Amino acid sequence: MTDTAPTATPPTTQVTLADGRVEIAPGAPAPSGPYANEDLLPVPVEKRTWTTYNFSALWVGMAHNTASWTLASGLIAVGMDWKQAVFTIALANVIVLIPMLLTGHAGPKYGIPFPVFARASFGIRGANLPAVVRALVACGWFGIQTWIGGEAIYFLAGKLIGSGWTDAAKVGGYAWTMWLSFAIFWALQVVIIYRGMETIRRFENWAAPFVLVGAFVMLWWMSDKAGGFGPLLDQPSKLGWGADFWTLFAPALMGMIGFWSTLSLNIPDFTRYGRSQKAQTWGQALGLPTTMTLFAFLSVMVTSGSQAVYGEAIWDPVQLAAKTDNTVGLLFALVTVLVATLSVNVAANLVSPAFDFSNIAPRRISFRAGALATCVLGVLIFPWKLYSDPQGYIFTWLGLVGGLLGTVAGILIADYWILRRSKLDLADLYRQGGRYWYEGGWNWRAVVAFAAGGVLAVGGASFKPLVDGRPIPALADLADYGWAVGLGTSMVLYLLLMAVRGRGTRRAG
Repeated sequence: MTDTAPTATPPTTQVTLADGRVEIAPGAPAPSGPYANEDLLPVPVEKRTWTTYNFSALWVGMAHNTASWTLASGLIAVGMDWKQAVFTIALANVIVLIPMLLTGHAGPKYGIPFPVFARASFGIRGANLPAVVRALVACGWFGIQTWIGGEAIYFLAGKLIGSGWTDAAKVGGYAWTMWLSFAIFWALQVVIIYRGMETIRRFENWAAPFVLVGAFVMLWWMSDKAGGFGPLLDQPSKLGWGADFWTLFAPALMGMIGFWSTLSLNIPDFTRYGRSQKAQTWGQALGLPTTMTLFAFLSVMVTSGSQAVYGEAIWDPVQLAAKTDNTVGLLFALVTVLVATLSVNVAANLVSPAFDFSNIAPRRISFRAGALATCVLGVLIFPWKLYSDPQGYIFTWLGLVGGLLGTVAGILIADYWILRRSKLDLADLYRQGGRYWYEGGWNWRAVVAFAAGGVLAVGGASFKPLVDGRPIPALADLADYGWAVGLGTSMVLYLLLMAVRGRGTRRAG
Protein backbone atom coordinates (compact mmCIF):
# COMPACT_ATOMS: atom_id res chain seq x y z
CA MET A 1 0.00 0.00 0.00
CA THR A 2 1.25 3.50 -0.81
CA ASP A 3 1.81 6.13 1.83
CA THR A 4 -1.59 7.81 1.75
CA ALA A 5 -4.00 9.32 4.23
CA PRO A 6 -5.34 6.98 6.91
CA THR A 7 -8.35 4.84 6.13
CA ALA A 8 -11.50 6.18 7.77
CA THR A 9 -12.71 4.18 10.78
CA PRO A 10 -16.34 4.03 11.92
CA PRO A 11 -16.79 6.10 15.10
CA THR A 12 -18.52 3.20 16.86
CA THR A 13 -15.44 0.97 16.72
CA GLN A 14 -14.19 2.14 20.12
CA VAL A 15 -15.53 4.10 23.08
CA THR A 16 -13.75 6.34 25.57
CA LEU A 17 -14.90 6.15 29.17
CA ALA A 18 -15.09 9.08 31.58
CA ASP A 19 -11.73 8.18 33.13
CA GLY A 20 -10.00 8.22 29.71
CA ARG A 21 -9.74 4.47 29.21
CA VAL A 22 -10.63 3.17 25.76
CA GLU A 23 -12.13 -0.15 24.68
CA ILE A 24 -13.89 -1.76 21.74
CA ALA A 25 -17.47 -0.47 21.63
CA PRO A 26 -20.08 -2.79 23.19
CA GLY A 27 -21.62 -4.94 20.48
CA ALA A 28 -18.83 -4.20 18.00
CA PRO A 29 -16.90 -7.27 16.77
CA ALA A 30 -13.45 -7.81 18.26
CA PRO A 31 -10.53 -7.33 15.87
CA SER A 32 -9.83 -10.49 13.90
CA GLY A 33 -7.72 -11.67 11.01
CA PRO A 34 -4.07 -12.65 10.64
CA TYR A 35 -2.79 -9.98 13.05
CA ALA A 36 -4.99 -10.79 16.03
CA ASN A 37 -5.37 -13.55 18.56
CA GLU A 38 -6.85 -13.80 22.03
CA ASP A 39 -3.58 -12.93 23.78
CA LEU A 40 -2.97 -9.79 21.70
CA LEU A 41 -6.49 -8.32 21.79
CA PRO A 42 -7.23 -5.33 24.05
CA VAL A 43 -8.06 -6.28 27.63
CA PRO A 44 -11.73 -5.35 28.34
CA VAL A 45 -12.15 -2.58 30.90
CA GLU A 46 -13.84 -4.89 33.41
CA LYS A 47 -10.71 -7.09 33.38
CA ARG A 48 -8.30 -4.19 33.97
CA THR A 49 -8.17 -4.78 37.71
CA TRP A 50 -4.57 -4.30 38.87
CA THR A 51 -4.26 -1.73 41.67
CA THR A 52 -1.43 0.47 42.92
CA TYR A 53 -0.46 -2.32 45.31
CA ASN A 54 -0.34 -4.90 42.52
CA PHE A 55 2.08 -2.75 40.50
CA SER A 56 4.18 -1.91 43.54
CA ALA A 57 4.33 -5.60 44.49
CA LEU A 58 5.27 -6.47 40.93
CA TRP A 59 8.23 -4.10 41.10
CA VAL A 60 9.25 -5.17 44.57
CA GLY A 61 9.23 -8.75 43.35
CA MET A 62 11.21 -7.90 40.23
CA ALA A 63 13.65 -5.48 41.88
CA HIS A 64 14.44 -7.73 44.83
CA ASN A 65 16.14 -10.49 42.90
CA THR A 66 19.56 -12.02 42.55
CA ALA A 67 20.43 -10.19 39.34
CA SER A 68 19.61 -6.85 41.01
CA TRP A 69 21.78 -7.92 43.92
CA THR A 70 24.72 -8.70 41.64
CA LEU A 71 24.13 -5.41 39.83
CA ALA A 72 25.00 -3.48 43.00
CA SER A 73 27.55 -5.91 44.38
CA GLY A 74 29.26 -5.98 40.98
CA LEU A 75 29.97 -2.26 41.32
CA ILE A 76 31.71 -2.98 44.62
CA ALA A 77 33.68 -5.74 42.91
CA VAL A 78 34.97 -3.32 40.23
CA GLY A 79 36.14 -0.75 42.78
CA MET A 80 33.32 1.51 43.99
CA ASP A 81 32.47 2.00 47.66
CA TRP A 82 28.91 1.68 48.98
CA LYS A 83 28.08 5.38 48.57
CA GLN A 84 29.19 5.44 44.93
CA ALA A 85 27.34 2.23 44.09
CA VAL A 86 24.06 3.29 45.72
CA PHE A 87 24.25 6.75 44.12
CA THR A 88 24.79 5.24 40.66
CA ILE A 89 21.89 2.82 40.97
CA ALA A 90 19.47 5.33 42.53
CA LEU A 91 20.09 7.86 39.76
CA ALA A 92 19.75 5.22 37.05
CA ASN A 93 16.37 4.08 38.33
CA VAL A 94 14.99 7.60 38.60
CA ILE A 95 16.04 8.16 34.97
CA VAL A 96 14.61 4.89 33.62
CA LEU A 97 11.32 5.49 35.48
CA ILE A 98 10.53 8.33 33.04
CA PRO A 99 10.31 6.22 29.83
CA MET A 100 8.71 3.47 31.95
CA LEU A 101 5.77 5.74 32.80
CA LEU A 102 5.57 7.23 29.31
CA THR A 103 5.31 3.89 27.52
CA GLY A 104 3.25 2.36 30.32
CA HIS A 105 0.50 4.93 29.73
CA ALA A 106 -0.85 3.07 26.69
CA GLY A 107 -1.53 -0.04 28.78
CA PRO A 108 -4.37 1.12 31.07
CA LYS A 109 -5.73 3.45 28.40
CA TYR A 110 -6.06 0.91 25.57
CA GLY A 111 -5.47 -2.49 27.18
CA ILE A 112 -2.87 -3.47 24.58
CA PRO A 113 0.49 -5.31 25.00
CA PHE A 114 3.83 -3.94 23.86
CA PRO A 115 4.03 -5.57 20.38
CA VAL A 116 0.60 -4.16 19.48
CA PHE A 117 1.58 -0.75 20.89
CA ALA A 118 4.70 -0.80 18.68
CA ARG A 119 2.52 -1.27 15.58
CA ALA A 120 1.54 2.40 15.71
CA SER A 121 5.11 3.52 15.04
CA PHE A 122 6.77 0.57 13.26
CA GLY A 123 3.76 -0.67 11.31
CA ILE A 124 1.68 -3.78 11.87
CA ARG A 125 4.33 -6.05 10.40
CA GLY A 126 7.27 -3.83 11.27
CA ALA A 127 6.46 -4.12 14.98
CA ASN A 128 7.99 -7.58 14.81
CA LEU A 129 11.44 -5.93 14.63
CA PRO A 130 11.41 -4.28 18.08
CA ALA A 131 9.33 -7.16 19.46
CA VAL A 132 11.86 -9.78 18.40
CA VAL A 133 14.81 -7.67 19.59
CA ARG A 134 13.09 -7.27 22.96
CA ALA A 135 12.24 -10.98 23.03
CA LEU A 136 15.81 -12.08 22.31
CA VAL A 137 17.09 -9.82 25.08
CA ALA A 138 14.53 -11.40 27.41
CA CYS A 139 15.78 -14.82 26.37
CA GLY A 140 19.27 -13.77 27.48
CA TRP A 141 17.92 -12.53 30.80
CA PHE A 142 15.83 -15.65 31.24
CA GLY A 143 18.91 -17.80 30.75
CA ILE A 144 20.99 -15.77 33.23
CA GLN A 145 18.28 -15.86 35.90
CA THR A 146 17.67 -19.57 35.33
CA TRP A 147 21.38 -20.25 35.79
CA ILE A 148 21.26 -18.32 39.09
CA GLY A 149 18.23 -20.31 40.23
CA GLY A 150 19.89 -23.56 39.24
CA GLU A 151 22.97 -22.53 41.19
CA ALA A 152 20.82 -22.04 44.30
CA ILE A 153 19.30 -25.51 43.89
CA TYR A 154 22.78 -26.96 43.39
CA PHE A 155 24.12 -25.51 46.64
CA LEU A 156 20.91 -26.26 48.54
CA ALA A 157 20.94 -29.90 47.46
CA GLY A 158 24.67 -30.11 48.16
CA LYS A 159 24.10 -29.01 51.74
CA LEU A 160 21.46 -31.70 52.20
CA ILE A 161 23.10 -34.53 50.23
CA GLY A 162 26.78 -33.84 50.77
CA SER A 163 29.96 -33.95 48.70
CA GLY A 164 28.61 -36.69 46.46
CA TRP A 165 26.42 -34.00 44.89
CA THR A 166 28.77 -31.02 44.87
CA ASP A 167 31.85 -32.99 43.77
CA ALA A 168 30.14 -34.88 40.95
CA ALA A 169 31.93 -35.42 37.64
CA LYS A 170 32.24 -32.30 35.53
CA VAL A 171 30.70 -31.76 32.12
CA GLY A 172 31.57 -28.59 30.21
CA GLY A 173 33.40 -27.13 33.20
CA TYR A 174 30.57 -27.68 35.71
CA ALA A 175 29.43 -30.65 37.79
CA TRP A 176 26.70 -32.63 36.04
CA THR A 177 24.55 -32.01 39.12
CA MET A 178 24.78 -28.28 38.40
CA TRP A 179 23.37 -28.91 34.93
CA LEU A 180 20.61 -31.02 36.49
CA SER A 181 19.78 -28.20 38.92
CA PHE A 182 19.64 -25.78 35.98
CA ALA A 183 17.18 -28.09 34.20
CA ILE A 184 14.97 -28.46 37.30
CA PHE A 185 14.66 -24.71 37.77
CA TRP A 186 14.00 -24.29 34.05
CA ALA A 187 11.09 -26.77 34.21
CA LEU A 188 9.63 -25.12 37.32
CA GLN A 189 9.28 -21.81 35.50
CA VAL A 190 7.59 -23.43 32.53
CA VAL A 191 4.93 -24.82 34.87
CA ILE A 192 4.24 -21.39 36.42
CA ILE A 193 3.96 -19.53 33.11
CA TYR A 194 1.53 -22.13 31.80
CA ARG A 195 -0.81 -21.23 34.65
CA GLY A 196 -1.37 -17.75 33.18
CA MET A 197 -1.20 -14.07 34.18
CA GLU A 198 -3.46 -14.30 37.24
CA THR A 199 -1.17 -16.91 38.79
CA ILE A 200 1.78 -14.60 38.15
CA ARG A 201 0.01 -11.69 39.88
CA ARG A 202 -0.74 -13.79 42.97
CA PHE A 203 2.81 -15.15 43.06
CA GLU A 204 4.29 -11.63 42.93
CA ASN A 205 2.07 -10.44 45.79
CA TRP A 206 3.53 -12.88 48.35
CA ALA A 207 7.02 -13.25 46.88
CA ALA A 208 7.85 -9.54 47.24
CA PRO A 209 7.82 -9.25 51.07
CA PHE A 210 9.43 -12.68 51.49
CA VAL A 211 12.46 -11.67 49.43
CA LEU A 212 12.85 -8.36 51.25
CA VAL A 213 12.95 -10.14 54.60
CA GLY A 214 15.56 -12.52 53.22
CA ALA A 215 17.79 -9.61 52.17
CA PHE A 216 17.67 -8.10 55.66
CA VAL A 217 18.54 -11.49 57.15
CA MET A 218 21.65 -11.65 54.94
CA LEU A 219 22.61 -8.13 56.08
CA TRP A 220 22.23 -9.13 59.74
CA TRP A 221 24.30 -12.28 59.18
CA MET A 222 27.14 -10.43 57.44
CA SER A 223 27.25 -7.61 60.00
CA ASP A 224 27.43 -10.23 62.75
CA LYS A 225 30.35 -11.94 60.97
CA ALA A 226 32.11 -8.59 60.47
CA GLY A 227 31.62 -7.48 64.08
CA GLY A 228 29.02 -4.79 63.47
CA PHE A 229 27.97 -2.38 60.74
CA GLY A 230 31.15 -0.30 61.03
CA PRO A 231 33.33 -2.57 58.87
CA LEU A 232 30.59 -2.69 56.24
CA LEU A 233 30.51 1.10 55.98
CA ASP A 234 34.25 1.62 56.22
CA GLN A 235 35.37 -0.31 53.13
CA PRO A 236 37.14 2.33 51.00
CA SER A 237 36.60 3.03 47.34
CA LYS A 238 39.42 1.86 45.10
CA LEU A 239 38.55 4.70 42.74
CA GLY A 240 38.13 7.78 44.96
CA TRP A 241 35.90 10.58 43.69
CA GLY A 242 38.31 11.77 41.04
CA ALA A 243 38.83 10.95 37.37
CA ASP A 244 38.97 7.18 37.95
CA PHE A 245 35.44 7.15 39.40
CA TRP A 246 33.88 9.41 36.79
CA THR A 247 35.47 7.42 33.98
CA LEU A 248 33.71 4.33 35.32
CA PHE A 249 30.52 6.17 36.31
CA ALA A 250 29.11 6.83 32.83
CA PRO A 251 29.23 3.24 31.51
CA ALA A 252 28.11 1.96 34.92
CA LEU A 253 25.12 4.34 34.89
CA MET A 254 24.18 3.25 31.38
CA GLY A 255 24.50 -0.37 32.48
CA MET A 256 22.20 0.24 35.42
CA ILE A 257 19.66 1.92 33.12
CA GLY A 258 20.10 -0.96 30.69
CA PHE A 259 19.04 -3.35 33.45
CA TRP A 260 15.43 -2.12 33.23
CA SER A 261 15.50 -0.77 29.66
CA THR A 262 13.77 -3.99 28.67
CA LEU A 263 10.78 -3.27 30.93
CA SER A 264 10.70 0.38 29.86
CA LEU A 265 9.59 -0.95 26.47
CA ASN A 266 7.22 -3.75 27.29
CA ILE A 267 5.70 -2.40 30.50
CA PRO A 268 2.34 -2.17 28.64
CA ASP A 269 2.29 -5.99 28.86
CA PHE A 270 1.51 -5.41 32.56
CA THR A 271 -0.09 -1.97 32.69
CA ARG A 272 -2.76 -3.17 30.23
CA TYR A 273 -4.32 -4.85 33.29
CA GLY A 274 -4.27 -1.58 35.27
CA ARG A 275 -7.46 -0.25 36.86
CA SER A 276 -6.42 3.34 36.09
CA GLN A 277 -3.51 5.54 35.08
CA LYS A 278 -3.12 6.50 38.72
CA ALA A 279 -2.67 2.83 39.66
CA GLN A 280 0.15 2.23 37.20
CA THR A 281 1.83 5.62 37.75
CA TRP A 282 1.87 5.50 41.53
CA GLY A 283 2.51 1.78 41.62
CA GLN A 284 5.61 2.09 39.46
CA ALA A 285 6.86 5.32 41.06
CA LEU A 286 6.57 3.79 44.53
CA GLY A 287 7.81 0.37 43.50
CA LEU A 288 10.80 0.86 41.18
CA PRO A 289 13.28 3.54 42.33
CA THR A 290 12.64 3.10 46.06
CA THR A 291 12.96 -0.67 46.17
CA MET A 292 15.91 -0.81 43.77
CA THR A 293 17.78 1.76 45.87
CA LEU A 294 16.98 -0.07 49.10
CA PHE A 295 18.00 -3.40 47.64
CA ALA A 296 21.18 -1.86 46.24
CA PHE A 297 22.02 -0.57 49.71
CA LEU A 298 21.49 -4.01 51.24
CA SER A 299 23.55 -5.61 48.50
CA VAL A 300 26.54 -3.30 48.77
CA MET A 301 26.50 -3.54 52.56
CA VAL A 302 26.63 -7.32 52.44
CA THR A 303 29.27 -7.34 49.70
CA SER A 304 31.38 -4.80 51.62
CA GLY A 305 31.02 -7.09 54.61
CA SER A 306 32.28 -10.04 52.61
CA GLN A 307 35.29 -7.94 51.68
CA ALA A 308 35.96 -7.27 55.37
CA VAL A 309 35.37 -10.87 56.47
CA TYR A 310 36.84 -12.90 53.62
CA GLY A 311 39.34 -10.45 52.14
CA GLU A 312 37.53 -10.25 48.79
CA ALA A 313 34.24 -8.85 47.51
CA ILE A 314 31.97 -11.83 46.82
CA TRP A 315 29.43 -10.41 44.41
CA ASP A 316 27.34 -13.57 43.87
CA PRO A 317 24.89 -14.01 46.82
CA VAL A 318 24.60 -17.75 46.20
CA GLN A 319 28.36 -18.17 46.50
CA LEU A 320 28.33 -16.00 49.61
CA ALA A 321 25.47 -17.88 51.28
CA ALA A 322 27.29 -21.16 50.66
CA LYS A 323 30.05 -19.99 53.00
CA THR A 324 27.85 -20.18 56.11
CA ASP A 325 28.15 -23.15 58.45
CA ASN A 326 24.60 -22.69 59.71
CA THR A 327 22.41 -25.16 57.83
CA VAL A 328 19.14 -23.40 58.67
CA GLY A 329 20.58 -20.04 57.63
CA LEU A 330 21.88 -21.47 54.37
CA LEU A 331 18.55 -23.10 53.55
CA PHE A 332 16.68 -19.86 54.22
CA ALA A 333 19.11 -17.82 52.12
CA LEU A 334 18.98 -20.18 49.17
CA VAL A 335 15.19 -20.56 49.29
CA THR A 336 15.03 -16.75 49.25
CA VAL A 337 17.24 -16.73 46.17
CA LEU A 338 14.96 -19.27 44.50
CA VAL A 339 11.80 -17.28 45.22
CA ALA A 340 13.45 -14.02 44.14
CA THR A 341 14.70 -15.50 40.90
CA LEU A 342 11.37 -17.10 40.08
CA SER A 343 9.63 -13.82 40.80
CA VAL A 344 11.60 -11.69 38.36
CA ASN A 345 12.20 -14.32 35.72
CA VAL A 346 8.59 -15.27 35.22
CA ALA A 347 7.30 -11.69 35.32
CA ALA A 348 10.04 -9.87 33.40
CA ASN A 349 11.55 -12.50 31.12
CA LEU A 350 8.77 -14.90 30.17
CA VAL A 351 5.57 -12.83 29.96
CA SER A 352 6.93 -10.22 27.57
CA PRO A 353 8.72 -12.41 25.00
CA ALA A 354 5.70 -14.72 25.02
CA PHE A 355 3.62 -11.82 23.70
CA ASP A 356 6.45 -10.73 21.37
CA PHE A 357 6.82 -14.14 19.73
CA SER A 358 3.05 -14.47 19.50
CA ASN A 359 2.99 -11.20 17.53
CA ILE A 360 5.16 -12.75 14.79
CA ALA A 361 2.40 -15.18 13.75
CA PRO A 362 -0.69 -14.60 15.93
CA ARG A 363 -2.65 -17.43 14.30
CA ARG A 364 0.09 -20.01 14.92
CA ILE A 365 1.94 -18.87 18.07
CA SER A 366 0.00 -18.61 21.31
CA PHE A 367 1.18 -16.96 24.53
CA ARG A 368 2.20 -20.36 25.91
CA ALA A 369 4.06 -21.33 22.74
CA GLY A 370 5.93 -18.01 22.85
CA ALA A 371 6.90 -18.67 26.48
CA LEU A 372 8.23 -22.11 25.58
CA ALA A 373 10.30 -20.61 22.74
CA THR A 374 11.79 -18.19 25.26
CA CYS A 375 12.71 -21.05 27.58
CA VAL A 376 14.51 -22.90 24.79
CA LEU A 377 16.38 -19.87 23.46
CA GLY A 378 17.36 -18.90 27.01
CA VAL A 379 19.49 -22.03 27.17
CA LEU A 380 20.99 -21.62 23.71
CA ILE A 381 22.59 -18.22 24.53
CA PHE A 382 24.97 -19.90 27.04
CA PRO A 383 23.98 -17.79 30.10
CA TRP A 384 26.79 -19.24 32.21
CA LYS A 385 29.26 -17.34 30.02
CA LEU A 386 27.40 -14.01 30.34
CA TYR A 387 27.21 -14.32 34.12
CA SER A 388 30.74 -15.53 34.78
CA ASP A 389 32.37 -12.10 35.16
CA PRO A 390 31.03 -8.79 36.63
CA GLN A 391 32.91 -6.74 34.02
CA GLY A 392 31.23 -8.54 31.14
CA TYR A 393 27.90 -8.67 32.96
CA ILE A 394 27.65 -4.94 33.69
CA PHE A 395 29.57 -3.27 30.89
CA THR A 396 29.12 -5.66 27.96
CA TRP A 397 25.76 -7.33 28.43
CA LEU A 398 23.86 -4.52 30.18
CA GLY A 399 25.54 -1.80 28.16
CA LEU A 400 24.66 -3.41 24.83
CA VAL A 401 21.11 -4.17 25.91
CA GLY A 402 20.53 -0.63 27.15
CA GLY A 403 21.96 1.01 24.06
CA LEU A 404 19.94 -1.10 21.66
CA LEU A 405 16.63 -0.89 23.49
CA GLY A 406 17.00 2.82 24.17
CA THR A 407 16.59 3.36 20.43
CA VAL A 408 13.21 1.62 20.47
CA ALA A 409 12.06 3.62 23.50
CA GLY A 410 12.90 6.87 21.71
CA ILE A 411 10.72 5.95 18.75
CA LEU A 412 7.78 4.75 20.85
CA ILE A 413 7.76 7.88 23.02
CA ALA A 414 8.13 10.24 20.06
CA ASP A 415 5.30 8.56 18.15
CA TYR A 416 2.83 8.13 21.00
CA TRP A 417 3.33 11.41 22.87
CA ILE A 418 4.62 13.94 20.33
CA LEU A 419 3.01 12.86 17.06
CA ARG A 420 -0.22 11.20 18.21
CA ARG A 421 -0.81 12.96 21.54
CA SER A 422 -1.58 9.52 23.06
CA LYS A 423 -4.48 8.88 20.63
CA LEU A 424 -4.65 5.45 18.97
CA ASP A 425 -7.24 3.61 16.90
CA LEU A 426 -7.72 0.14 18.36
CA ALA A 427 -9.27 -1.49 15.31
CA ASP A 428 -6.55 -0.21 12.96
CA LEU A 429 -3.84 -1.71 15.16
CA TYR A 430 -5.02 -5.12 13.94
CA ARG A 431 -6.19 -4.28 10.42
CA GLN A 432 -4.35 -4.57 7.13
CA GLY A 433 -4.73 -1.39 5.09
CA GLY A 434 -5.44 0.90 8.04
CA ARG A 435 -3.56 3.94 9.28
CA TYR A 436 -0.78 1.81 10.80
CA TRP A 437 -0.17 -0.24 7.68
CA TYR A 438 2.23 2.30 6.13
CA GLU A 439 4.04 0.57 3.20
CA GLY A 440 3.27 -3.13 3.17
CA GLY A 441 2.90 -3.18 6.96
CA TRP A 442 6.28 -1.51 7.61
CA ASN A 443 7.10 2.05 8.56
CA TRP A 444 10.60 2.27 7.11
CA ARG A 445 11.19 5.59 8.92
CA ALA A 446 11.06 3.84 12.28
CA VAL A 447 13.40 1.13 10.98
CA VAL A 448 15.92 3.73 9.78
CA ALA A 449 15.74 5.60 13.10
CA PHE A 450 16.23 2.33 14.97
CA ALA A 451 19.22 1.31 12.85
CA ALA A 452 20.91 4.72 13.10
CA GLY A 453 20.38 4.98 16.84
CA GLY A 454 21.55 1.42 17.37
CA VAL A 455 24.79 1.90 15.41
CA LEU A 456 25.68 5.08 17.29
CA ALA A 457 24.73 3.56 20.66
CA VAL A 458 26.56 0.21 20.49
CA GLY A 459 28.79 0.38 17.42
CA GLY A 460 31.76 1.52 19.47
CA ALA A 461 31.12 -0.74 22.46
CA SER A 462 33.50 -3.41 23.72
CA PHE A 463 32.12 -6.92 23.39
CA LYS A 464 34.50 -8.48 25.93
CA PRO A 465 34.49 -11.14 27.28
CA LEU A 466 32.35 -12.47 24.43
CA VAL A 467 34.67 -11.32 21.64
CA ASP A 468 37.66 -8.98 21.41
CA GLY A 469 37.56 -5.53 19.92
CA ARG A 470 34.95 -2.94 18.98
CA PRO A 471 32.93 -3.12 15.72
CA ILE A 472 33.40 0.64 15.00
CA PRO A 473 36.34 1.96 17.08
CA ALA A 474 35.64 5.57 16.01
CA LEU A 475 32.39 5.46 18.01
CA ALA A 476 34.04 4.26 21.22
CA ASP A 477 33.44 7.57 23.04
CA LEU A 478 29.69 7.27 22.48
CA ALA A 479 29.51 3.73 23.85
CA ASP A 480 29.77 4.92 27.46
CA TYR A 481 26.47 6.78 26.97
CA GLY A 482 24.80 4.12 24.82
CA TRP A 483 21.27 4.26 26.22
CA ALA A 484 21.06 8.07 26.07
CA VAL A 485 22.65 8.21 22.61
CA GLY A 486 20.30 5.56 21.23
CA LEU A 487 17.17 7.12 22.71
CA GLY A 488 18.02 10.69 21.67
CA THR A 489 19.18 9.80 18.15
CA SER A 490 16.20 7.61 17.29
CA MET A 491 13.70 10.09 18.73
CA VAL A 492 15.01 13.08 16.77
CA LEU A 493 15.53 11.17 13.51
CA TYR A 494 12.11 9.54 13.69
CA LEU A 495 10.38 12.88 14.21
CA LEU A 496 12.28 14.40 11.28
CA LEU A 497 11.44 11.53 8.94
CA MET A 498 7.78 11.54 9.96
CA ALA A 499 7.63 15.31 9.42
CA VAL A 500 8.90 14.83 5.85
CA ARG A 501 6.30 12.08 5.37
CA GLY A 502 3.57 14.41 6.58
CA ARG A 503 4.50 17.10 4.06
CA GLY A 504 4.62 14.51 1.28
CA THR A 505 1.19 13.19 2.23
CA ARG A 506 -0.33 16.69 2.20
CA ARG A 507 1.19 17.43 -1.21
CA ALA A 508 -0.16 14.12 -2.54
CA GLY A 509 -3.60 15.03 -1.21
